[in-house]
Order: sequence, then C-alpha cells, then structure tokens
Amino acid sequence: MDKPNKTTKEKERFNEGKEQNEPVRKLIKYENGHTEELVDHYWGSINYVFSLIKASEIKAGLILSFYGILLNLIYQNIALILSDESSNTLLITLLGVWIVCTIVSIYYSIKCFIPKIEGNYDKNIFFFGDVISKFGTIREFSQTFYNISLKEVELFDQLGQQIYIISKISAFKFKCVNRAIRFLAYGLLVLFMAIIYYAIIKFF
Repeated sequence: MDKPNKTTKEKERFNEGKEQNEPVRKLIKYENGHTEELVDHYWGSINYVFSLIKASEIKAGLILSFYGILLNLIYQNIALILSDESSNTLLITLLGVWIVCTIVSIYYSIKCFIPKIEGNYDKNIFFFGDVISKFGTIREFSQTFYNISLKEVELFDQLGQQIYIISKISAFKFKCVNRAIRFLAYGLLVLFMAIIYYAIIKFF
C-alpha cells in the first residue's frame, strides 16, 4: 500500500485548517458587512434630517413669496380703501389685526432661514465649527479624523451625536414654519372678514 506523500499530507492539513477557520472568516465577513450597513444607516439618517431642514426652509420661502404677492396687491388698493372708509373703526381694526399677524408670520419665516448652531456639546469631527476651532491645525485635524475613523465605536458615537444635533436644529426650524403658517392662516381669516365687511358697507 502506498504511503501518502508529503504533498498530500500538507494539502490535508491545509484543508483542515481552512475548515477550522471558516467560522472565523464568516464572522469577519458578517461583522464587516454589518459595519457597512451601520455606516449606511447613520449617514442615511443624517441625510434624512438634512432633507427635513431643506424642506422647512423651502416652506418658509414659499410663505415669504406668498406675502410678496399679497402685499403688492394690497399696496395697490389700500389707499383707496382707507380713503373711502377712513372713519370706519371696525375695518381699520381688522386691517390692524391682519398687519400684526402678517408681521409675526414673516418674522418666523425669516427666523427659519437664520443659521442655527448648537455649540453646547462635545466637539465633533463632523461639525464644521469644531473642525476649524477645536482640533488644532489642518494636519492635527486630519490625523484625529483618521484615528477616530479607525475606531468604530467612537466613530458611530460621533455620528450619533451629529444626528441628535441636526435633529434639534430641524425641530427648531419646523417649529418656526409651523408658527408662520398658523399666523398666516389667522391673518388670511381676518383679511377675509375685512373684505366681506368692506363689501357689505360698500355695496349694501
């Protein structure tokens, strides 16, 4: 009977080692895949919150554009209305309430556009304000960014904090938009009442 040669034994040992290490390779592959999913999840969350911020600013811009059109129409006719009914207290009061609501609504719309920076938190490698002020020189920041990127726990912690901060900013902007829309609605209601009242005293 032929004895297995040296090459055959080496192949057998290699295959045994390969089978023993297969669970480790599967685990490493799984962990790497899971890490990639976590990265996508974190950055997807950040992009989602940023899209909410953009949506709130777009809504605030539409409100301001609407006011631009409305105020232009009123400006062209307000002199005629006031001259005809300058002694009508109720009409002047309604127009005064509408002006107040309009001013408040415009205020909150503009406030939504004002950049809001949350600086009362730990320094973060993903926040531009901290990048240029809390990590030293450009090379020191680059090295810090690289070191943190190699540490998954610390990296995801930084990303999680950034998600929290921009979510807080998004909530603030949507609160401003919500108030702007509310006062827009109140103002339109009062303006509609003023128009009806003016039509009644003008034509009846």
